[in-house]
Amino acid sequence: MTLDGRFWRFWTATLLANLGDGIGMAAFPLLAASLTGDPLAVAAVAAATSVPWLVTGLFAGSLADRHHARTLLVLADLTRVAVLGVLIIALTLGQPPVLLVAVVAFALGVSETVRDTTASTVVPRLVPTQLLERANGRMVAGEVVTNSFAGPLIGGVLFAAGAALPFVANSAVLVFAVLLVVGLPVGLLGRSSETTEQGDPADRVGHGETADTDLAGTNSDSGRGILDGLRWLAGHRTLRVLLLVGALVTIADGGWFAIFVLFSQERLGLGPSGFGALLAVGAACGLLGAWLAERIIGVDRHGPALLGSIVLTAITPVLLLVAPTLWAAGAVVVITSAGFGVFDVAVASLRHRLSPQRLLGRVVAAYRTALHGAGALGTLAGGGIAAAYGLGAPLIMSAVIGTIACVLCTRGTWTVPVS
Repeated sequence: MTLDGRFWRFWTATLLANLGDGIGMAAFPLLAASLTGDPLAVAAVAAATSVPWLVTGLFAGSLADRHHARTLLVLADLTRVAVLGVLIIALTLGQPPVLLVAVVAFALGVSETVRDTTASTVVPRLVPTQLLERANGRMVAGEVVTNSFAGPLIGGVLFAAGAALPFVANSAVLVFAVLLVVGLPVGLLGRSSETTEQGDPADRVGHGETADTDLAGTNSDSGRGILDGLRWLAGHRTLRVLLLVGALVTIADGGWFAIFVLFSQERLGLGPSGFGALLAVGAACGLLGAWLAERIIGVDRHGPALLGSIVLTAITPVLLLVAPTLWAAGAVVVITSAGFGVFDVAVASLRHRLSPQRLLGRVVAAYRTALHGAGALGTLAGGGIAAAYGLGAPLIMSAVIGTIACVLCTRGTWTVPVS
């Protein structure tokens, strides 16, 4: 079996939307730095792009479950085009205030929560269950290329040519994404609560799980609220463990990566170009991991894949304490990035296989919101521990938290339905 044209059309639309996100990832900090020398103001613009997940992420999940995916995807991207238009006009008229840049970044982030959450609910409707791992591998690979490599590179180059150019490019790719989504069959982009061609998966539960009939039943409306979705997720042992494991891995990764730039400068003697090269290599390996994830996971090896990828992503960085060399740093970046590629595909596939379609938006939103919070916590913890105990301390912290995540992973039941 192969992924058909409908999937690739949607994949291309998502690729373009993520490319716009990647362009903005580089352009917004550059714009803020060109407008002010205040570090707090520059940091505020950077934070404005990620804070929306903590503020509106769960609401976005509820929207994704209750409204047509086509409507949400088109409205989210067109809203971003309109918001970018305001910034583009302000830039053509002169230097906009930093506050306006931060507001635009925040508004884009809110629309992104709706767009990304809704997009995650569409994949199971486009492909047979047997191809979920392959489809998610391609989705993650595309996100890595656009968000971590191509997008920021294009954004930086365009900004050097003109401050408004990256935002114009961002708007253009979003318009093309909208056109691709509009071209998909209407029946595939209905509400998550509607029965799909694969049947209503509301009864999908993990091995040994039971579902609350009031929440999981197809004729009940009680699962539509945010709290009901969270309660269902909390009652599903496998997905609950997956959420905790994901949060721990994200804290561990944020802890060591927060000080990696300083470690590279002080311990490895790398300059900005050398550090950038390391990150580029990491992005390439993340792409490779996502692309090969389907073969690693298969349809029934989610548990071993999760456990192995946790070891690679959260525990491997401690090697830098043993061998603080450029070669060791390169190996750590390569291994952790590839591990995260596999980890992300395994997590997405488990969510798709085990979540009721009509609750999938809220499950995805809860997971992403928790991970954004965990990432912020890990970054702050890593910086604080490094300030108190030295640059090596966050590496130990990450290894300890990663070990806890491994133990928790072994306690999970990862048997999933495959048809």
